[in-house]
Amino acid sequence: MHRRRGRTGSAPGTELRAAAARVVHAVRVDGRSLTASLADAAHDIPERDQALLQELCYGTLRLLPRLEALLAILLSRPLRRADRILNALMAVGLYQLVSTRIPAHAAVAATVDATRALDRPRAAGLVNAALRRFQREREALLKQVGNDPADPALMPAWLRDRLAAAWPEHWRRIIAVSNQRPPMTLRVNATREDRAAYADALAAAGIAARGLSGLDAALLLDKPVPAQRLPGFAGGLVSVQDAGAQCAALLLDPQPGERVLDACAAPGNKTAHLLEHAGGRLQLTAVDIDAERLAPLRENLLRLGLTAQVLAADARDASADWPGAPYDAILLDAPCSATGVIRRHPDIKYLRRDADIAALAATQDALLAALWPLLRPGGRLLYATCSVLPEENQARVAAFLAAHPDAQLREVALPAGAGAALPVDPGVQLLPTADGGDGFYFALMERVA
Repeated sequence: MHRRRGRTGSAPGTELRAAAARVVHAVRVDGRSLTASLADAAHDIPERDQALLQELCYGTLRLLPRLEALLAILLSRPLRRADRILNALMAVGLYQLVSTRIPAHAAVAATVDATRALDRPRAAGLVNAALRRFQREREALLKQVGNDPADPALMPAWLRDRLAAAWPEHWRRIIAVSNQRPPMTLRVNATREDRAAYADALAAAGIAARGLSGLDAALLLDKPVPAQRLPGFAGGLVSVQDAGAQCAALLLDPQPGERVLDACAAPGNKTAHLLEHAGGRLQLTAVDIDAERLAPLRENLLRLGLTAQVLAADARDASADWPGAPYDAILLDAPCSATGVIRRHPDIKYLRRDADIAALAATQDALLAALWPLLRPGGRLLYATCSVLPEENQARVAAFLAAHPDAQLREVALPAGAGAALPVDPGVQLLPTADGGDGFYFALMERVA
């Protein structure tokens, strides 16, 4: 049986598989972020194929430790260092065979032909043999390496150990959820539309969704769709935002007319939600240390019809001269390990190191200390991270409270729709759940006179 070839003589999808291999290699070997690598690769891929490119890159990186274990069995000897991109290509090929509905013959043909696009044409036989052997011995090989989404081997050892120590009753579920595809949750722009009306618009477009308890602007889609397919997305009716992330604006609860600081604001989803929550009537200052990341923040505000003062600055050097200071409310969405959002950023497993946690904790302490004087007496500061590690969360807030007698912890409760919330001392921890929010930590503090 002859397989259909593309105009260049290659199987359809060849360039896409080569692009996916380059992205995986860039993350695994070069230490580049998945977001940046995928953005570069997407320039050369037709728009109709970009969803598949993203699926192959994200999925391969989620399961990469298992795929690499399979390759260690399938290959008689390790590849030369100069040919390590072939490991990435074969991992992409295995991921298609293990976890997608792509017909096996098409997946193998395009992956084998991608050796030419990667300037490794002599490796076509090697790649073909490895993938064909996996097809023949699939059940035995998967039994040998495991097929459990909660397999501890899917996490780096240092993170696995920290999760087990912090969450002895939950750590396996955290691993399982972190290696699944995340749900897609929307946030309806309350300044332009209400949730019920937008849900009707989704239904009319053939997109099934349901509301989440306690999250008045949230809609959970039955199946993810490209953002551009969402009714009114370009016109600012809706944004894509995780259910857990939507808790930040609800907990800080900014009121119309208040002066608010979003201290680590980029890329701006929480900035926009703060404004929407208050009907757009805030004196809000959005600050971020990375001037380049403020560009999409400005674009997002423009799309949503919202206004804020935007400032490129290091919040560790917070200044009383910033617009609006002193503030009624401050959101500190602190830089962290991002261990609560691995399912959305699987490259975290390969880019983050155990030693990073202490350095991040020092940054978090510095941010809290620098921002607190900018809060007026009676004002409130919400400390938030997308981490599930106590060293970045309750340990930081406990140390801050001990050093600042004018800081008083306020009790908070997370809405049921956000997922699995657990009280910790101090604060509350949201663990990632399959159909709920990502992993977030929140602590709300008030400055007392």
